[in-house]
Amino acid sequence: MNHKLIALATAALCAAGAHAQSSVQVTGLMDVYAGSMKMAGDAKRKSVVDSGGMTTSWFGFKGTEDLGGGLKASFQLTSFIQVDDGTQGRFPKDTFFSRDANVSLSGGFGSVLLGRWMAPNFLPSVIGNPLGDSFEFSPLILHKNVPLFNASNWKATTPSDTGWSNQIVYSTPNIGGFKANLQYQFGEQPGDNGKKNIGANFFYFGGPLTVTGYYERDQISNPAVPNTYLGTTKKDWMLAAAYDFKAVKPYLSYGQTKADNSPDKAKTLQLGASAPLGGGSLLASWAKTELSASNLDRKTLTVGYDYYLSKRTDVYAMFMNDRITSQPTGNSFGVGIRHRF
Repeated sequence: MNHKLIALATAALCAAGAHAQSSVQVTGLMDVYAGSMKMAGDAKRKSVVDSGGMTTSWFGFKGTEDLGGGLKASFQLTSFIQVDDGTQGRFPKDTFFSRDANVSLSGGFGSVLLGRWMAPNFLPSVIGNPLGDSFEFSPLILHKNVPLFNASNWKATTPSDTGWSNQIVYSTPNIGGFKANLQYQFGEQPGDNGKKNIGANFFYFGGPLTVTGYYERDQISNPAVPNTYLGTTKKDWMLAAAYDFKAVKPYLSYGQTKADNSPDKAKTLQLGASAPLGGGSLLASWAKTELSASNLDRKTLTVGYDYYLSKRTDVYAMFMNDRITSQPTGNSFGVGIRHRF
């Protein structure tokens, strides 16, 4: 009996030691809202229960193994989901793990990642506006990343999606609040004549001050499989800053996009602010995008309130006004709940 107890204790200690060296986490975020939506250029209004009012819903697995000597191996496999009806992905034919599918090594040198991960434009855009990564209500994200399939024929100004496949990323260590990512996406097509996407972004967090920005030079599409040539070379950049005064946190961003095969240059200015109020935050953001050669502009304003029921769960209400030159004005309203796990 004693031998059995010793064996069981030894096995338990070994298992505890292995667990201390590595971990796998099931994680995600569910966000669903009810609203009445009408974008600029829409002929009619629609009432919806939809997914991703403030954050695109997702779920998946993340893991890390401590290799010793300060070196760690990590993986991410995360998938988007539409909570309102259970559909996988953001849109038809979206790849299953289109949010993340990668493996990385990290240490004192920084980290190196291989696989599918965020594009350079995504995180600076999220950090640079008070409504984060809302693809329904954030003016900055709507202008940059969401095309409108209506009479306005609005094209997203970001060259090639918010995630890149087949990429290699080098991330610097954190140096006094500063960190940067250098990213290269391979075209992977026979006879592609070197078509590729390259880009970089940076982040500075110094007390109340946040500064971020990115640059991209894109030639291939995402998340198409296989990747296809865009037919042009597109260049896109943005700088953004925010300062937390405690009573209010203002945001400012400016960026430009230009494609070789178009005379238009898209110029996007965004102003925003957040302010704590009664266990939540008042949020406001305004963005204006001008197309230099088309005499066309888009102006979008969103105001709302986000209230935290706990550290993991919040409820929100948003109102948005959307205007595009020579198109019917759109007004939208939504209330929703967001839960992290």
